[in-house]
Amino acid sequence: MGGFGQLGNQEEPQYLYRKELSPRGNNSIAMKSRMKREFHVRICERVVVQFHRPTRYVSEILDMKPVEFFVTRILREKRACARCIEQGVATAPALVRIAPKSIFSDEVIINFLVSKYCDASPLYRQRAILLRDLGIDVALSTINDAALRAGELLIPIVDGMARNLLAGNYIQADETYVGVQTPDKKGENHTAYFWQYSAPGKGVVFDFKMTRSKEVPKAFFKDYGGILHTDGYAAYEKDIGTKDLIHACCWSHARRKFIEAIKVQTKAHATDPKLERVVVLMDGLFAVDREAREQKLSLDDRHALRQERAPAILTELHALLLAMPQSGSILPKSAAGQAISYTLNRWEKLTRFIEHPVIELSTNWAENSMRPIAIGRKNWLHLGSKEAGPKIAAIFSIVESCRKLDVPIRKYLADVLPGLADRSIQSLAELTPTAYAAKMAK
Repeated sequence: MGGFGQLGNQEEPQYLYRKELSPRGNNSIAMKSRMKREFHVRICERVVVQFHRPTRYVSEILDMKPVEFFVTRILREKRACARCIEQGVATAPALVRIAPKSIFSDEVIINFLVSKYCDASPLYRQRAILLRDLGIDVALSTINDAALRAGELLIPIVDGMARNLLAGNYIQADETYVGVQTPDKKGENHTAYFWQYSAPGKGVVFDFKMTRSKEVPKAFFKDYGGILHTDGYAAYEKDIGTKDLIHACCWSHARRKFIEAIKVQTKAHATDPKLERVVVLMDGLFAVDREAREQKLSLDDRHALRQERAPAILTELHALLLAMPQSGSILPKSAAGQAISYTLNRWEKLTRFIEHPVIELSTNWAENSMRPIAIGRKNWLHLGSKEAGPKIAAIFSIVESCRKLDVPIRKYLADVLPGLADRSIQSLAELTPTAYAAKMAK
């Protein structure tokens, strides 16, 4: 066999091949990408005469080049124009930047944001990477100031997203905790909360508050009269919104309680087939919606499918839940008893999806939106101050909205952040991720 030479970064050979064997298996993943191609042609060094129409074997691998950092020097000339005597000496205007006084370019600031709020890489770790790989020693506070400046700029956009949500007729709400450093609790974090409000097909809004009090959703939904979909947290139960507000509850939360009850009984070697039947019936409801998704049905068509399949499931499930406590084998304070009580107490709110097509069976859309915060807590641990909370909430709102709407986050931030402080309030509606996604779709 002859040796093989390699020619890299070439143009693709233009002569005709008798046969081309395309990539298979894992290589087909790379084939689906629209990234640019670089060609590495391997030929036998001992071949003297080129075949007229040879066969070639094609494979593709995902490759990369190391990230390159460099310094951009901005030279603003100061000149006098002989034709503009009244103007006198003029200096070229400064570049429109995210943080005009920062030592970081827009691209570097965006990279800080994406690395922390999309990939859960803390700023102190990013600083350590800069020092390790490039020998660049930058104060952590300098990086933090640049990131929070971006969050501050995004707050008005997120406020507009919240108004857009409240103008609709369906919102899912949930909340998750986050530690916050405060001067009055040395050595201990205060437990604050990110309150999340969202709806399928719309943006995700996070609202940072230092409390989990019911006053938070009460203030947010003060003038809201649509459908509010939540878990069983008591803060959403009473005195929320206008008299027209419709409160729906989540089937996933009810199902989890029965799963936990089955686990408890399994450990005690005392399983109850009725508990398993409850889960099977609940799974039947989710199967209806799964079929609707697979068939890509509209809300009206999904509603028709629900009307056809769900009533019989609900009737059997409700009768089973009412009968189980009467057997005497389930104590009210047991895991099974509490699961039954939880579901029956919220039965009316759980079954509102039968009347309102827009209601999802679960609030998984909202819970999924909070996953980056849950992952982030294990990495960046806490917020440095309560003043940083609203800015970080705004960043998470944009990051999660872009993820949900399939908007490329780096491109969005690069298009929206520079010059954002000088935009009019009226123009901000055009800059939300929802509006951005609509423009991309045209």
